Amino acid sequence: MSATTVAAEAPLAPVGGQPEKPIRGGVIALRVLGLLIALAVLLFVMLLSIAVGAKPIPLSGVVHALFDGLDTVDGVVVLDLRLPRTLLGVAVGAALALAGVLMQAMTRNPLADPGILGVNIGASTAVVLAIWIWQFTDLTAYVWFAFLGAGMASVLVYLLGSRGRSGATPVRLALAGTVISAVLGSLISFVTLLNPGVFDQFRFWGVGSLSGVRLSIFWQVLPFLAVGALLALGLSGALNALALGDATARALGSNIARTRVLGAVAVTLLCGAATAALGPIGFIGLTIPHIARLITGPDHRWLLPYSMVLGPILLLSSDILGRVVARPGEIQVGIVTAVVGAPVFIALVRRRRIPEL
Repeated sequence: MSATTVAAEAPLAPVGGQPEKPIRGGVIALRVLGLLIALAVLLFVMLLSIAVGAKPIPLSGVVHALFDGLDTVDGVVVLDLRLPRTLLGVAVGAALALAGVLMQAMTRNPLADPGILGVNIGASTAVVLAIWIWQFTDLTAYVWFAFLGAGMASVLVYLLGSRGRSGATPVRLALAGTVISAVLGSLISFVTLLNPGVFDQFRFWGVGSLSGVRLSIFWQVLPFLAVGALLALGLSGALNALALGDATARALGSNIARTRVLGAVAVTLLCGAATAALGPIGFIGLTIPHIARLITGPDHRWLLPYSMVLGPILLLSSDILGRVVARPGEIQVGIVTAVVGAPVFIALVRRRRIPEL
């Protein structure tokens, strides 16, 4: 986001010197209304996610099952199978979208994404090694190894991308992420090909799937996702300053080092927990911030909440699409998000001028 953009968004001052508060209030009211509409859409998609499956359930039946409990067959399907899937989809979608916003803001790279910059593959590699070396099968152990892998991959990408006089430019970071992803992807292939048992545990998790998740998984990752989300939302003002450039941010009194450290912690918590729960799911963190930015502009005080709502909408919609297209089976949600997100990524790369953040 440039200084010109900030000036354009500032309240207009008429001859009397007072800002036009009604105009500013009208913009805020529209954004609040848009956020409420997005929340309503998310609620509808959640109900649709519970209703759609090998055994279709009417929306009225979904509502009754949620209140009647396990007294009916529909109640068992809803509460034991589809509600955990939907809740985890909401949590992971929000986490990946928030992580995408943070990474794009901190690197000032509109193509930054937890998958493109190696965070997801780092978490995946750590989980594979945990399964191979220590025979871990419990999600709680997955979470900690996923955190470690995500953090180490982030550090490696930044160190590799910041070498040289030009520093950590968007292109250098993207290239460093590609290199790290290729190396770690080869390591995963090496381990899984030589160890059929590890491959059996990893294959469905590795593509990114909501199938067969349990409510216990949601409760295990929720604390990490909640802390990461609170950190991300708390950095909104600092991210606005950082978008103006390091020198301007310092002049405005922003602590750049603290912002980047807290942002890195938030990204690690969000991506580590999300990847441990469902496996690596790409393109949510790349696509959603750009969609939200079309609605809110570059102000992170609005961009973060909008992304937090739009992310689950995209993830759950992709999951529903995967179940509808391959009924009575399903296509894993990680595959569907890749099919949906890849054209968006190509369109962004092919644009003559990538928008400033």
